[in-house]
Amino acid sequence: MRSFRLMNRDDTGLLVIDLQTKLLAKIPHQDEIIPKTLLLVEGAKIVGVPVFATEQYPKGLGPTIPELTGLLPDKLEKLSFSCGVLAEVAGFFKSKSVKKILLAGIETHVCVLQTAMDLMEKGFDVFLAVDATGSRHEPDREWALRRLETAGVILTTAEAALFEWTERAGTPEFKEISRLVVEADEKLK
Repeated sequence: MRSFRLMNRDDTGLLVIDLQTKLLAKIPHQDEIIPKTLLLVEGAKIVGVPVFATEQYPKGLGPTIPELTGLLPDKLEKLSFSCGVLAEVAGFFKSKSVKKILLAGIETHVCVLQTAMDLMEKGFDVFLAVDATGSRHEPDREWALRRLETAGVILTTAEAALFEWTERAGTPEFKEISRLVVEADEKLK
């Protein structure tokens, strides 16, 4: 029996928050955030983890980045900073029997933080891929991560999440995930 603290493909969902062109252009380390988020989305598809995505006021902040457009399901447009207050988000994950939600997206100290807090309030265990999130200013990101961890959000990385979902070596899924990890590493060089 595995630890209940680990994510697995049967009880976890991925929420991609507001990775949009105009806002992401102002985020340091976007060259890491984009490949790590792609890694998560592609890996989720391989192992069958449900994915949901949002866009914050796309009229002003632009559409989702082109790298993700074809990979993400329909994106929910929102005005509230928190995705956790939107019935569509909780409803989607509950309909998939998801109890744990891994977050990726921007900005860490605004939409990501507020979403995490509201999802925990709704009874979800919340994880955050720290290498797939960012803020315009590093102190905002740093203090948001501290606040999130103190509140009970489990901090992880994209690669760690993928291997939790995969659980073991020697499977066709493991080989696909390993290939994705190597490709992501190449993009970061």
